[in-house]
Amino acid sequence: MLFKSFDPKKYESELKSIFDSIFALDEIDQRLLRKILSKYPKDGDKVFSKDNLVRGFEYLKEKKLIDPETVLPTILIMKPTRTLSGVTTVTVLTKPYPCPGKCIFCPNDVRMPKSYIANEPGAQRALNNKFNPYFQAFNRLTALKAIGHPTEKIELIILGGTWSYYPGNYQRWFIKECFRALNDFGSNQTQVDFSKLKSSAQKLKSTEKMNKKLREEIGETTYNALISTKSYKQAFKDYISKETRVSWEDLFKEQQTNERTVSRCVGLVLETRPDTLNAKQVLSLRRLGATKIQIGVQTLDEGIGILNRREETKAQISKAFKLLRSAGFKIHAHIMPNLHGATPERDLEVYKELFESPDFKPDELKIYPTSIIANTELHALHKAGDYTPYDEQTLIDLLADFMEITPEYCRLTRVMRDIPSTEIKAGNKRSNLREVVEQKLKQEDRKNENIRAREIRDEKFKIKDLKLDIVEYETSNSTEYFLQFITNKRKIAGFLRLSIPHIEYVSNNPITSDLDGSAIIREIHVYGPSLEIDKDSSGEAQHIGLGTKLIEQAKKITHENGFTRLTVISSIGTREYYRKKGFKDSGLYQNLDLE
Repeated sequence: MLFKSFDPKKYESELKSIFDSIFALDEIDQRLLRKILSKYPKDGDKVFSKDNLVRGFEYLKEKKLIDPETVLPTILIMKPTRTLSGVTTVTVLTKPYPCPGKCIFCPNDVRMPKSYIANEPGAQRALNNKFNPYFQAFNRLTALKAIGHPTEKIELIILGGTWSYYPGNYQRWFIKECFRALNDFGSNQTQVDFSKLKSSAQKLKSTEKMNKKLREEIGETTYNALISTKSYKQAFKDYISKETRVSWEDLFKEQQTNERTVSRCVGLVLETRPDTLNAKQVLSLRRLGATKIQIGVQTLDEGIGILNRREETKAQISKAFKLLRSAGFKIHAHIMPNLHGATPERDLEVYKELFESPDFKPDELKIYPTSIIANTELHALHKAGDYTPYDEQTLIDLLADFMEITPEYCRLTRVMRDIPSTEIKAGNKRSNLREVVEQKLKQEDRKNENIRAREIRDEKFKIKDLKLDIVEYETSNSTEYFLQFITNKRKIAGFLRLSIPHIEYVSNNPITSDLDGSAIIREIHVYGPSLEIDKDSSGEAQHIGLGTKLIEQAKKITHENGFTRLTVISSIGTREYYRKKGFKDSGLYQNLDLE
């Protein structure tokens, strides 16, 4: 059941009284909420939980005992910051599978895809669902809905190992099943046949037993040695051949349904290594519906890369950036300070190069200070005294320098991995590291201009108080325009990324001829709470026309640069939006011809 076994009909009178009391107040805090709940108890002596109240709210709207246009009070939303960036994020993990990398710092948890640990929150959800994509996505939507979050605009993030290394049939099946979950959930389906999960679990049972047996036989060996055994490979091959026979047409059909359903995918994120990418691979990522690609850069220092057995060159990383940007993708890079052989001074030089060199300049960035995890080669080096992580103050000082020089067009998504401290043998264990670094910058009156630090979130404002600001910068294959609507304190309400290809790429796009002769909108994002599609919201960033205004400015800049066509790398769930703005479907993209 979508909301467990709670029956709001049984408590209709109490719930109606509770919400009448809440809406009668101009403002409400936790103290007042507790007072109201104690006045109208559940079963005479119990207090309604927040998920009870969320389900009751939906029930009262269905029965029209509350105006159907009423928005759930923010005080009832658990962890409201999850959706203040404008979308609701759903993360799913792929099954464990061989990885081409041999990095000495990478965890070796054979229960997980490479680089993940079973105790991480998202990993636990994947394990509980036996890595079944449908149930991971559906159950996550269920949980988010139950604690008051909107589930209409979904950013689907697919993590786990090296995506480009997985078999193509598995890739198509995995994404199709995620979209099927969104479509079923969005159709107001309240029950789902979980016998399929049991069936899937039964089929994978032999693989799990084999993992345990192999671990006992070969001890603390590497992940790839275990996952790459003939028996494991055969089990995975049998699994995907029996369970995942999906054609491109099957995938496209499910995606077309999602264009008009309630829970729409407004962004699809895939994760891979830069050295696996070529033009053919990048085109395949786009065919799957991806709009953003996460790539592990880790370092631009090839000497440090060799010491850590990273096995990718700066030229390969540069090529990956160029190909992804040519295809219109948002580029979400990962960087790792404090690798074996690094120094704070060299780490800072690498970070500066990441944004100063036209070969890179990511749109988003995760900073992952190196953690020492058991059963890794780095752990062995640490125990032997050959590697020592930075002390806490050195790391905080370095991250403060990183943040200060991060340009306005980049969003720092994370500054540490979500690894439980119990799994970290040495290195940073402070869970509030970002907060500490940001506080240091504030106390020292230093800049912190990355997008995440400037998001307007739940602040109220007037449209007349916003001004358009344009940041222009060069990359190796384009001139980029970062258009942002900001307040006088440079808080950001919405932005657009416009890519104007350099002359040599105008008529010869390296990925697809669909993009020849066209400027590319790589992203439009409007901040504020994630709101239901087509709902109005006075005073908040979403649904006050900022997207339209940004597109108009992009059209103007495109025309000024001599282009007569503007293309957008739209996600599946935003195709209808762009059609309403005059864009027409064209291959894997949508185009607008300019007069």
